[in-house]
Amino acid sequence: MLSPIEKIIFILAAIATVYAAIIAIKRITAIIGRGQGQPDWSLVPKRIGDAIIKFVAFPTMWRTRFLASFFHALVAWGFSFYLLVNIGDVLQAFFPDFHFFGTGTLGNIYRLLADILTVGALVGMLFLMIRRFIAKDPSLKTRESTLLHPKAKAGKQRDSLIVGLFILLHVGFRFIGETFKVAMHPDSWQPFATFISSAWNGWSENALVVGEHVSFWIAIGGIMAFIPYFAISKHIHLFFAPLNFLLKPERLAPGVLDKLDFEDESIDQFGATNLEDLAWHSVMDAYACIMCNRCQDACPAYTTGKVLSPAALEINKRYFINQEAKALAAGEASSQSLLDFAITEEAVFACTACGACTDICPVGNDPMRDILDIRRALVLMDSKFPEQWQAAFRGMERSVNPWNIPPAERMKWAEGIPVPTIEENAEPDILWWVGCAPATDLRAQKTAQSFAKILNKAGVNYSVLGKNEQCTGDSARRAGNEYLYFELATANVEILNEVAPKKIVAPCPHCLHTLKNEYPDFGGNYEVIHHSQLINELLADGKIELEEAEEAITFHDPCYLGRQNDILIDPRQVLTSSGANLIEMEKSGKQSFCCGAGGAQMWKEEEHGEIAVSLDRYNQAKATGANTIAVGCPFCLTMMTDANKDEGEKMKVKDIAEVVAERMK
Repeated sequence: MLSPIEKIIFILAAIATVYAAIIAIKRITAIIGRGQGQPDWSLVPKRIGDAIIKFVAFPTMWRTRFLASFFHALVAWGFSFYLLVNIGDVLQAFFPDFHFFGTGTLGNIYRLLADILTVGALVGMLFLMIRRFIAKDPSLKTRESTLLHPKAKAGKQRDSLIVGLFILLHVGFRFIGETFKVAMHPDSWQPFATFISSAWNGWSENALVVGEHVSFWIAIGGIMAFIPYFAISKHIHLFFAPLNFLLKPERLAPGVLDKLDFEDESIDQFGATNLEDLAWHSVMDAYACIMCNRCQDACPAYTTGKVLSPAALEINKRYFINQEAKALAAGEASSQSLLDFAITEEAVFACTACGACTDICPVGNDPMRDILDIRRALVLMDSKFPEQWQAAFRGMERSVNPWNIPPAERMKWAEGIPVPTIEENAEPDILWWVGCAPATDLRAQKTAQSFAKILNKAGVNYSVLGKNEQCTGDSARRAGNEYLYFELATANVEILNEVAPKKIVAPCPHCLHTLKNEYPDFGGNYEVIHHSQLINELLADGKIELEEAEEAITFHDPCYLGRQNDILIDPRQVLTSSGANLIEMEKSGKQSFCCGAGGAQMWKEEEHGEIAVSLDRYNQAKATGANTIAVGCPFCLTMMTDANKDEGEKMKVKDIAEVVAERMK
């Protein structure tokens, strides 16, 4: 199709494009390499299948915004297929007698797919642009009180406009070019192109050839012109989303944090102060972000009016990187700290560490990890943290629990109930990790007492550590006080390894998560289950029986039970076994809304917003019409109980163990 002169022009333009792409790749690689650590390329072979499924099917994306997700999928499927289509078009332009994939069945299917996906991409892109620029969907905006990079305020819209217009021009003119081609050489395997080609009836063959040439140059030339901008646009997520799926570090659970080495005296920076202090994959997240704001929608802090937006954090990182790309790639230090351009100190301490942002991200980003790394730097390097945390830290340091209750009083909750300690029963089948809240907090003690009655009734061979049990350190770690966590974890692992438990049961999801997923870094590898799992097992084995009583109950999924550890079925089976009419909240399961206590929020006042996170969640529970909120976490129990009191005790709030103990025969 191309004349000799056109081929020469194309080759020269292609060389310039490849040169620009190589420069961009080198710069981006150098910038990502400024982050801490190195990718583990050995993960690629075992993840390739899962990565392909995520890249093609977008399983996370369909959870919310179905209509927008559908049209985005049309664009994504079409544009991804165009990586193949563009190769075929260039080859056919250079070699007129060449037919990409041949003229047989395979070639027919290829042209049919190209025709269908082309129209799908055009329709999808038009919908998305109307949604953004005409309908002005509020979910795509960020409130004024949230820190946004100066260039991002106008740049977000401009970037979306440029990318949208590029896709429309590239895909649109390629489609128009095909209609000219079909007008000259009918092709029933391209139904949409055939339908539009009737518009060219009466055109001379020469006019059709010119139209095909012009369309080719606009479509393919558009790509070559777009490449330099591509490297700094959100469209680059097309390549970095798959890399996220392939290379993110392996973890036992999503919310597991990396261990800091306090014994290495060469380390002079703990946590992240500057961009280059973040992990390499956290830097890469900025390139993968598509600015869809789904993480912002899921964030309990943002949705209750706080200044924190995980989306703004990622967007700010990319605009800062683009601003200082040359210096960063050359190895120079950032000119501003993360608190100067990415996120405010208030926003850092507003995070509940619930993991909703990480779980909902369709490209595999992990904003929560950035926030907690910044917290670490503030606490460990600058000694900056909310004043109220000081009491909790002091309690964990002196009395090994944030309530500051002496270890000698840790078994007071069990007075009048036969609860064997490890000294009394040295070889239990189950070691019950009671947890600080059930052992010390008056309201949570009822959970411990109920669970003890269940275990005793079922004849379970169990023990507790008693006065030797101490805080797992979850609150210290999520607060950013990694050194305090290090001390608690080290001591606990030493105790547990000496006891060598066959299985540990924990009523607190934060204890469960820490014991099961984070203590392996300290040499502690244990089988840990939640108390709802053990209760469900006891019910299934007939070791306890319940008097069924019909009651409308809604279950609040604790973040560290459902989202972080995928324990969703057992709590519900326990409740339905009690005869409960289980009514799900709008946000349940892995999309559950935080109670507001996680991330060490339990120990301080909540940042200013429109409504408390706990009250927002309580209202969601109340909207179900249920008269009881069942929980599976002592922190959630406290938050929902307090919200219930503030609202005039319109509902009952109970732990699963309390529900079962009340109905046990």
